[in-house]
Amino acid sequence: MIILDNIEQFTALYKEGRKWQRCLEAINNIEHIKAGVYHSIGDSLIYMLETAQPQPSDEFVGYRRYLDVHYYLEGEECIEVADKQQLTNTTPYLDDSDREFFSGSGERFTVGNGQFVIFDNDKAYRFCGGQPIKKVVLKVTIEDGYFLNK
Repeated sequence: MIILDNIEQFTALYKEGRKWQRCLEAINNIEHIKAGVYHSIGDSLIYMLETAQPQPSDEFVGYRRYLDVHYYLEGEECIEVADKQQLTNTTPYLDDSDREFFSGSGERFTVGNGQFVIFDNDKAYRFCGGQPIKKVVLKVTIEDGYFLNK
């Protein structure tokens, strides 16, 4: 998991590559979309605006084909993260949902206002709760801007 303090850090580190540019394009468009509805830019990114009171999750979730990027606009949230190899798989990977679920424990972090969190595919995470939040949730393909199976 990578935690960045602000959009300037994100922009400086991820200035190369179409999918990262699309992340910034999505963030710049967030004022024009309805919360809770996924939108896409090309074939490498889907995103939505999430506003919620974070609820604790029982299980960790992990992905294989997408990286999750969360950009916090308001509020704070606790996230617990662990290497998938250190957890117990409770629901096998499903290709159609790109998800697998785990039990166990990991390291906790509190993230919020202005920060970015990028979840690597070798990690799984769950939410521990927090303040009401407003964030952009981006799902970025691990491929270089396109899907290999198309």
